[in-house]
Parts: sequence; structure tokens; C-alpha cells
Amino acid sequence: MDRKDAFRFGISFIPIVALMVMIAFIIAEYGSDSINGGSQVALLISAGLCIWLSTWLFKTPWKTFETQFMENISDLAMSLMILLMIGALSGAWTVSGIVPSFIYYGVKIISPKFFLITACIISAIVSVATGSSWTTIATIGVALLGIGKAEGFSDPLIAGAIISGAYFGDKISPLSDTTVLASSFNKVPLFSHIKYLMITTVPSFMITLVIFLVLGLSKDGGDSSLIQVYSDGMKNAFHITPWLMLVPVLTGVMIARRMPAVVVLALSALAGAVFALIFQPDIVHQIGSSVADGSTRKVQVLGILETFYNSTSIETGSPEVNELVATRGMRGMLNTFYLIICSMCFGSCMKASGMLDQMARLILPFTKRRSSLVASTVGTGIMMNGIVSDQYLSIIMTSSIFKDIYEKEGFEGRLLSRSIEDSSTITSPLVPWNTCGMTQSTILGIATFAYAPFCFFNYISPMMSILIAATGYRIIRHRTSHENS
Repeated sequence: MDRKDAFRFGISFIPIVALMVMIAFIIAEYGSDSINGGSQVALLISAGLCIWLSTWLFKTPWKTFETQFMENISDLAMSLMILLMIGALSGAWTVSGIVPSFIYYGVKIISPKFFLITACIISAIVSVATGSSWTTIATIGVALLGIGKAEGFSDPLIAGAIISGAYFGDKISPLSDTTVLASSFNKVPLFSHIKYLMITTVPSFMITLVIFLVLGLSKDGGDSSLIQVYSDGMKNAFHITPWLMLVPVLTGVMIARRMPAVVVLALSALAGAVFALIFQPDIVHQIGSSVADGSTRKVQVLGILETFYNSTSIETGSPEVNELVATRGMRGMLNTFYLIICSMCFGSCMKASGMLDQMARLILPFTKRRSSLVASTVGTGIMMNGIVSDQYLSIIMTSSIFKDIYEKEGFEGRLLSRSIEDSSTITSPLVPWNTCGMTQSTILGIATFAYAPFCFFNYISPMMSILIAATGYRIIRHRTSHENS
């Protein structure tokens, strides 16, 4: 590397370092609320710094950045639509009683003798249904923590079971914004991404369940009154019936028929709205009447529209259950929406300026073999969680660095998106200064370093990703142009 290349190489890291410094300050000041604006501003400032350095030092024309912006925003258009549909679906499924029914029937399987494995499974069920590990941990996770204490388990061990289950659900749920982000940023269809994730995720979760089963067999007895609070709260506020499970079944059928993700989500949201009118008319009326008065039909229409778009709160008689069944709607997705757009701007600038290519040069020597490429991806995702302190930024930065490398080496985009989910998403709660680590520690009242050793799923997933890559199972590599020549 000559002096000119070395200079360009060093300059490429300035926007990243600037972003790291700003993110550190923002997280120190705002904590888990950093996603509500601070991170977006940091990304835009870093993008501006990248543009200034590139145009001043390397004479990169503005048209290059503009072209990259247009290309990336075109790629993201469908994922942003999916994100809005997820908001509508989440609201409709909660208000209709579908998510409450999932939770109600899920907590019924609690057994003192198998508490740890049950806590992990319940957290997974709720997280799959809601698409949010944060909501799961902040609601049912807190209840499970209380039950576990009563049964004599240590707080860190209980937290490990809860977080393991919550991140399993967050990872494979089509309602999860990280799942949508990882798939869309790498141009992989959502359900294709989830299906490919199962290859590493299911074995990792099975091993985790076995570990918690072994650890929990020595314990029995205890007080399950908190679970009863959740069951009673759901039963009192909603009409709980197995008929509500028809909508998830219908959704599963549409997924199996490989219908487009946005169509599946839209139809599932509409089905949820219909079931809300049938099974929860009082709740729909309550939501609609908070907006305007009028005829019953008008109020119900307004109630459904509010459910799709706005945040809603439902009184169940229990503050914990109220928080669990509160919805965000499309509006609740806007902070993530803005973050994706701002991240796209930063990634576009890094790409157009050639700075990402300079950073990739560090990794290229380790990308010639399949297993080392995946290991490098996983390692970078974990490292980014510590550097930028946010799982969303980690997903985006790792994707931006490796996207061209995977394409050049002939590997599918879904291998990249899976490797990123197995690292960036999963390891985020293990880093104390990461937004996820801080949030879970605050919610549960347990230090990150205390619970981290017991988050077995969050350790096994990255290792499983590398192991599966080493075997080559279901990994397709196309011949590249330089191999064909």
C-alpha cells in the first residue's frame, strides 16, 4: 500500500469514528430512547462529514452520491411499506384478541418443576406474536422474573431464560423490525429470510431448551400467582376463544403458498380487523369513541383506523397487562422508519465515496473460504454492536460492508442476512453499553454482565451460524465471473 492509498484508507475511518463518538454521547444521555431521534441525527451528521471529506479530498462529484441515494431508496421502498404493514398488523392482532389469546394459552402451560424451560418457551411465544423482544421482556418477562424468584432461582439465571426466548422470537417473527431490516437491506424476501434462519435458529434454540431443562429439573414448587394475574387480565378484557387462532393459521397458509410479504401482512391485518369487530366490538367502540362521537358504525370504523395507525391502550385492570396489550400501530414504526432512511443516507455516502470499499480491504483476506467469510461477518456484527452500540446500526453497517463481498464471491444474499441476524440481532443484549443491553438491564434490574453468562441462545446462535457454514448445508455458491474466465 503506497502513501496515497494509506492516506485514503485512514480517512475512510473518520466518519465511522465520528459516528461512534456521537452514538456514545447520545446513549449516555438518552439511554434506550436514543432511537427516538438522537441516532438519526448522528447518522446524518456522519453522512455529511463523509460527503465533505470525499468532495474536498478526493473530488467525488455530488452526482455520484445522488445516484447512490436513488438506488438505495428504491431498494428500501418495499421494506418501508412492510414496516408500516407490520405496525397495522400488530395493532389489529392485539385489539382483536389474537395476541392476548396467544399469551393467555401460552402462560397456561407454566409448570413449577419445569420453570426455566417454560419461561423460555413462553417468552418465545410472546415474542413471536408481538415481534418485539423489548415488549416481551418488559411485560411477561417481569412477571416470570417474580415467579422465578418465588421458586428459588437466581435472578441472572431467570433473566437468561427470558432473554433467550425473547430473542428467539424476535429473530424469526415477521413482525420484528430487525428481521425486516436485515432481510430488506440485503434484498432478501422476508419469508425466504425467515425460512433460511430456521436452519441455524431452531437447533440453537433446542440446545438452549435442553440446557434450561437440565438446570431446572432440581427445582419444583413455588407461587404462580403472577401468571394468574396475566391470565385473569386477558380473560377480563378480551373475549378469548380458539376461533381467534384462525387468523394466524390463515397467515401460515399464505406464507406457505409464498405470497408476497406485503400482501400477507396486509390481508392478515384486515383479517385481524374483521375479527376485532366480531369478537371485541366493545374494545373497538372504546377506541373509536376516544376520537369522535357519532353512530355506532362510524365509531367502529374510526376504532379500526386508530388500531391500524395510532397507539392504543386497553384497560384490563392490571398495569402490567395494560402495558402488554398496548399497541403502537403504524405511528409506532416511524422512529424505525426514520432510522432506516438516515442509515440508508449514511450507507449511501460511505458506498459512493469508496470508503466502504477501503474498510472491506481489511476483511478481504478472510473471505476466500465459505466458513471464514461467515465467521468474519459474524465477528463484524458482534464488533459493531460494541462500536456503534445499537443493533439497528450494527445490522446496517455490517450489511453495507459485506454486501458486495458476498455478491463478488457468488454467495446468496440470504446467507449474509442470516449471518447478520445470528450476530448483530442476537448479541446486542450482551453488550452493557448497547441500547438493548441497557434496556434489558434496566427493565429487569439485573446488571448485563450478571445475566449475560446465562443467555445461552445468544451465544449458541453465532457459533451455530459458523458451524453450519463450515458444513456447507443449504449454502449455494454461484460461479463468479473471474472463476468462469
